[in-house]
Amino acid sequence: MTDDTELMEDVGVPTGATADQDNPGWFSWGDFPRGSFAAATGRLLFKPDGPGKAICRIFPTELHMNMGGSLHGGSVMSFIDMAMFAGGLCAGMERGHYVTLDLTTHFLARGRPGSPLDCHVELVKQTRGHAFLHGVVRQNGEPCYSFSGTLKRIRERNAPA
Repeated sequence: MTDDTELMEDVGVPTGATADQDNPGWFSWGDFPRGSFAAATGRLLFKPDGPGKAICRIFPTELHMNMGGSLHGGSVMSFIDMAMFAGGLCAGMERGHYVTLDLTTHFLARGRPGSPLDCHVELVKQTRGHAFLHGVVRQNGEPCYSFSGTLKRIRERNAPA
């Protein structure tokens, strides 16, 4: 029997990801560093969904709400931004360091806390320097947000602050 680590690269799961113990069939990088901006999004799960496709999931809570009782647009866009990276890698995006070049989001319906958000990511095209992605975020099977974005591959990472 092979372990999950050996299988991950074959199915397009990003380097460093492990099977999520609480969510069978999903992978994660574990919890983000406490106090980091990414940690405010909550646990990010991801999995391949066929050639060129992936699904990413978060579990929104009251902490993600705006004053009107819906999910805050900033929290949704942060999730989509993170999903482009994790989902892009699951969908076959070349390994490397990327930054977000652009992200366009359409707000189709109100997301609510208490039910998972699933971001269906498709890698549309990969060039030497860019990855083009688009997709739909669903809650309870209904589309809430659609998006398209571009990631730019960069050679050198920023040094930690």
